[in-house]
Amino acid sequence: MAYKVDHEYDYLFKIVLIGDSGVGKSNILSRFTRNEFCLESKSTIGVEFATRTQQVEGKTVKAQIWDTAGQERYRAITSAYYRGAVGALVVYDITKRQTFENVQRWLRELRDHADSNIVIMLAGNKSDLNHLRGVAEHDARLFAEKEGLSFLETSALEALNVEKAFQTILLDIYQIISRKALAAQEADAVVPGQGTAIKVGEYSSNFNKRATCCSN
Repeated sequence: MAYKVDHEYDYLFKIVLIGDSGVGKSNILSRFTRNEFCLESKSTIGVEFATRTQQVEGKTVKAQIWDTAGQERYRAITSAYYRGAVGALVVYDITKRQTFENVQRWLRELRDHADSNIVIMLAGNKSDLNHLRGVAEHDARLFAEKEGLSFLETSALEALNVEKAFQTILLDIYQIISRKALAAQEADAVVPGQGTAIKVGEYSSNFNKRATCCSN
């Protein structure tokens, strides 16, 4: 979902948050869209979304961020919401190794349902619990490089890198959209059959008639 409009904002980008239940997706969403954090937040049922408008390279971009439930029983429901997404934040909990190991499965599901050009960032959440770390930052960074993902560690509790994560995703999406638009404009400029066709023979004949007229 990358719609261009003319009124309140220039672009609307749909971004999905995915990852295991309990990794902090809902708090990342609430921190970015409302600057709130809730220690007692409950597991998301189905899908929720919130929006926030940002300036990206002089354009007003409205981010529509979907928080997908991580529980297995809701995966069949949420898979439909990948369609139309132009960005994704894949979240794991740095204190729980299993949530990181499950990232590969989430990526596979995302790539099965989303556009091939979707912008993906890997986020290791709960960096404020570094003393309980179960996933080395180096390991996650190497994995992200291998998969072609951008990477950050975040803390929804401390508001660390949450803003930066979404700003990076939105900028990457905007640049892809801009490159596509530019390429389309260049292609239109050289499409055969556009404009007035001039036959060389007719042009030469008319030119010779005008030259003869002028010389008289």
